[in-house]
Amino acid sequence: MESFEQVQEQYTPMIHCIIRKLSIYTNKDEFFQIGLIALWEAHRRFNPEKGLFSNYAYTYIKGSMMQELTKRKKDEEHTFYADGEFFEVFEDSNEKLPDEESILLNICRQYQLTENQTKWVLYNVYKGLKNTKIASIENVSVSAVKAWRAGAIRKLKQDSLKDLSDWFE
Repeated sequence: MESFEQVQEQYTPMIHCIIRKLSIYTNKDEFFQIGLIALWEAHRRFNPEKGLFSNYAYTYIKGSMMQELTKRKKDEEHTFYADGEFFEVFEDSNEKLPDEESILLNICRQYQLTENQTKWVLYNVYKGLKNTKIASIENVSVSAVKAWRAGAIRKLKQDSLKDLSDWFE
């Protein structure tokens, strides 16, 4: 079999022909390299008992380029490239929104939670702390924190159900 340099010289026009047939008009150099790599692989894998090398090389090169085109199309569909307009800063016409802690405090006042029940809501909901951690911070027993929790949940559920019943009357 011929050396790869000879095969490359002979089949370079075929690679360019495939690039034109696949309507590749950007990144031609990259696709030419993909074609050369495919030609090298075809040259290495070719079995003369199964047919002509030119047919095998053409199919192998075209298949490699089509796989790359498909891969790039999928990447393009799943990737968002933000343009300059995307990053423009919009003036906020709304008033400053209250922070989460203020919202939770207002809810606690609205549902008339005790000071300890409010502490539990803030520690648990706002800061994400467990009952044992709350107990150690407040220097109380875990059962006391559980009682705060139970009372807060009971009041919130009662008032929520009362609010819902107003809708159906």
